[in-house]
Amino acid sequence: MPRTALVVEDDPEIRKLIRKYLEKLGLEVREAGTGKAALVELAAQTPALVCLDLMLPETSGYDICEHIRRTPGLSEVQVLVISARSMPPDRALAEEVGADAYLIKPIRWKSFSATVLALLDGTTSG
Repeated sequence: MPRTALVVEDDPEIRKLIRKYLEKLGLEVREAGTGKAALVELAAQTPALVCLDLMLPETSGYDICEHIRRTPGLSEVQVLVISARSMPPDRALAEEVGADAYLIKPIRWKSFSATVLALLDGTTSG
């Protein structure tokens, strides 16, 4: 059974790109365009990986990450933040709420694939 990933991104074009990248890596992909939709998806099925935008309608990516970390059964999910926010405080807050890795948009295939594979293999730290 393929591992699943949840892409939480409000921009449909970026969501489509991330989906394509994840499928290239052999993952089954589900999508959510809002924070609330992400919570529904997380309740329905536990993914191996969540690719998470920070700026979302309804619920922020920071709140989603905190929810994942404090929810039994989800706390081991790998969280990859993918954000346009490039300032050190943004990254620090994402790490504080439990993000496993952080990539800045625009996404580049090489760094994205290396990061995802490392997260799924359990070889990244922050």
